[in-house]
Amino acid sequence: MQISARNSFKGVVKKVEPGAVNTEVTLEIAPGIEVVSIITKSSAETLGITEGKEVYAVVKSTDVMVAID
Repeated sequence: MQISARNSFKGVVKKVEPGAVNTEVTLEIAPGIEVVSIITKSSAETLGITEGKEVYAVVKSTDVMVAID
C-alpha cells in the first residue's frame, strides 16, 4: 500500500457497529489503545470490515489542535 497521508496505524478491528448509512469501526492499534472511525456502510461492506481483521487507520488532517485543562 502506498499513500500520501503521513499518519497511518496498523490495527485490528475490535468492534463493528453498522447503522442505516454509516458504520462505526473500533480499531485496537496497540494494547489498550483504540481508534474509532465512522465510514460509510457501503465502504465497510466493500472493504469486508469484520471483527478480527487487520486494517490501517489513516489520518489525514491539515489541523491538529492541542488543549489543556
